[in-house]
Amino acid sequence: MRPEYKDLVKKAQEAKKRAFAPYSKFHVGAALLTSRGKIYTGCNVEISTYALTICAERTAIFKAISEGDRQFKAIAVISDDPGYTPPCGSCRQVLMDLAGNIDFLMVNGKGHVEILKMRELLPHAFGKKNLERTKKKHR
Repeated sequence: MRPEYKDLVKKAQEAKKRAFAPYSKFHVGAALLTSRGKIYTGCNVEISTYALTICAERTAIFKAISEGDRQFKAIAVISDDPGYTPPCGSCRQVLMDLAGNIDFLMVNGKGHVEILKMRELLPHAFGKKNLERTKKKHR
């Protein structure tokens, strides 16, 4: 694992402690690394209507985007699950659209890390190219 990823994993672990999960009790932390070396963290925030809950990954990337960062290298995610926790479908699409084919680090309960590329997690992603092809067709 790259040395810069060790700090990323640590930041994700710290972010998990701030998760607000009163219903599921499933705490998740994420840490997103920019191309400039800055790290944005996020945690899941639940409300009683699960559909309006926000995941840790989206919290982190929305914070980064709102602060003006647009170039990313990797994101680390850790949860209460003793195994690895992959991103949900919504997070996969958001990360592909806003971060591209970055490294996705899944951290298990023992601190072991599995690294996948976003394209491995979402191999046939809908994206900008789909919209551009449609625009050309209608011109």
